[in-house]
Amino acid sequence: MSNVWRAVMHWSDGFFRQVAVKQILPRLAFNHKFVTMFVEEARIGSQLQHPNIVQLLDFGREDDLYFLVMEWVDGLDLGTWAAVHKNRGVVTPWPLAAAVGVEALRGLVAAHELIDHWGHRAPVIHRDVTPHNILIGSNGVVKLTDFGLSRAKDRARITDPNIIKGKLGYLSPEVAWGKEATTQSDLFCLGIVLWEALAGRRLYEGEDDVQVVLAAREAEIPDLRDLRGDLPEDLVELLECALAEEPDFRFDSARQMLRAMTRVLHNQSRPTDALELSQSVVETRRTLGLPRTSTLPEDLLREASRARTPPLPDTDPSS
Repeated sequence: MSNVWRAVMHWSDGFFRQVAVKQILPRLAFNHKFVTMFVEEARIGSQLQHPNIVQLLDFGREDDLYFLVMEWVDGLDLGTWAAVHKNRGVVTPWPLAAAVGVEALRGLVAAHELIDHWGHRAPVIHRDVTPHNILIGSNGVVKLTDFGLSRAKDRARITDPNIIKGKLGYLSPEVAWGKEATTQSDLFCLGIVLWEALAGRRLYEGEDDVQVVLAAREAEIPDLRDLRGDLPEDLVELLECALAEEPDFRFDSARQMLRAMTRVLHNQSRPTDALELSQSVVETRRTLGLPRTSTLPEDLLREASRARTPPLPDTDPSS
């Protein structure tokens, strides 16, 4: 649907920052459905102001192509972080995985409890909570990204009702059956993400998309206790609640799940603050052969440095 580039946003007097630019694909520029979805993403992004959500900085159109400018998160996505642990033959540290879950839940709380500009509740359902949409910065800050499939509940549908929205491996059973996504659907998807990060394997397995969707409809969740013996019972029970087949048996809200996850972390001794997450991301990047942080290309640095802050005018300090 779109291309994403790393770029530099310039201001006067040499100020600049790294950003991500997302532009609709040229072949979709005149497709009304995709353009409407892209504009809706910008509309929702402009309202979601929270430290755990990637921020929208600008929106516009150039040569009939719409674009979004978003903050650049320098780090790794949760999927890559977990995959590196698996490839090294070690389990992911459950306290850090739980800490990522806490921060992702803070972002979901902000989306699900959104109050619009007129003071009305306007919940936003993410619809695509997947490992690649949970970013862990090199500074240890966790952010949710890509609300492109989301919509506020007070908006009419902008896509065909029979299209399943969200990646197939991260569907709640009700959405896999074609029902409307809800806040509980987002919690189920986050439950899948955390389950996989801890188990070191995919939850829904199948040789093709049809089998994956059928597995999602059945929602048979293997017991994490059989896969890892080091997990605390309260964490396993929390994920079982999030992954309940019936939405009514899940957490009532992201805020309720957040409070439960926070209690899990309070009962263990390992630090799980931003510094610990930062060190884990830096170590993971090193394992991948990547630098500690993503440095700007030299040509962009040279261009950014061309604009210099003008010298202050000479003044008489006694005047």
